Amino acid sequence: MQIGITATDVDRVIEDARTAERLGFDLVGCGEHLFFGSPTPNPFVELAAAAAVTSRVRLVSTVALLPLYPAALVAKMSASLDRVSGGRFELGVGAGGEFPPEFAAAGVDPASRFRRLDEGLRLLRGLFDGGPTTFAGEFASVDGLALDPPPVQPGGPPIWLGGRRSGAMRRAGRYADVWMPYMVDPAAMRRTLTEVREHAVAAGRPETSVTGALFVWAGVDADGDRARRVGTETVSKGYRQDFAGLADRYLALGTPQEVAARFLEFAEAGATRVLVQPACPPQERDAMVEALADAVLPLVRSAVG
Repeated sequence: MQIGITATDVDRVIEDARTAERLGFDLVGCGEHLFFGSPTPNPFVELAAAAAVTSRVRLVSTVALLPLYPAALVAKMSASLDRVSGGRFELGVGAGGEFPPEFAAAGVDPASRFRRLDEGLRLLRGLFDGGPTTFAGEFASVDGLALDPPPVQPGGPPIWLGGRRSGAMRRAGRYADVWMPYMVDPAAMRRTLTEVREHAVAAGRPETSVTGALFVWAGVDADGDRARRVGTETVSKGYRQDFAGLADRYLALGTPQEVAARFLEFAEAGATRVLVQPACPPQERDAMVEALADAVLPLVRSAVG
């Protein structure tokens, strides 16, 4: 199981990426909003900066809002970032839509976001294959063009897709390398990954072509009650809703042994990667990342490798 950490502060991304690699994390993730109710990064810029100061960690956009871009531009930026990083980039994309003003700012009708996402994924797959691509869609046309230079990774950067609904699972089965469901417990991880793989087979792909990943808020402390209290308060504030009744189901909070056990439950459900968002106030983030690395990573790795 690979375990990663998010880097959400553009002013700290270089420091955070170096720390993640030094502490032994496998992944650095970065999400995206064009505009939102809180400070938000651009994953292509942040991960390019992270690529320049690391040599081992994988770099994942979790997730870029594909409908806000011309898909060919995302293909070009992804190929460039893959080369800058020496083949370490993984492209997570999503539809967005929870903040309509950013769609208005980009001149994109939110109602078109799923059509744009589906079309964009088809075009990305064609361009990532490396040869000349001809494509005629509702939003873009490509006439015999190829990415030059192409991505380092054959077939392009792995594509991550997430969600919870049936449409997202069908889309992931058709296009994704990694399925990352949103706010799930281990039972839902197992169920949705199984359904995604069924859709992959229906689309003519091997069942094993899609692996599972977990995005989770996690907080660890020798005092497990404190970790649960602080983590629940942090996530409740971030989502502007009370997570007191949801924390045990959707978050990973507690002592190192409890958090590691939670990760292992997801591993048994099919997750091969965990991307952690530290569930703590900003001023405690560095200590939390150190605690996760020192106390949780060894427990998980001793159990599953």
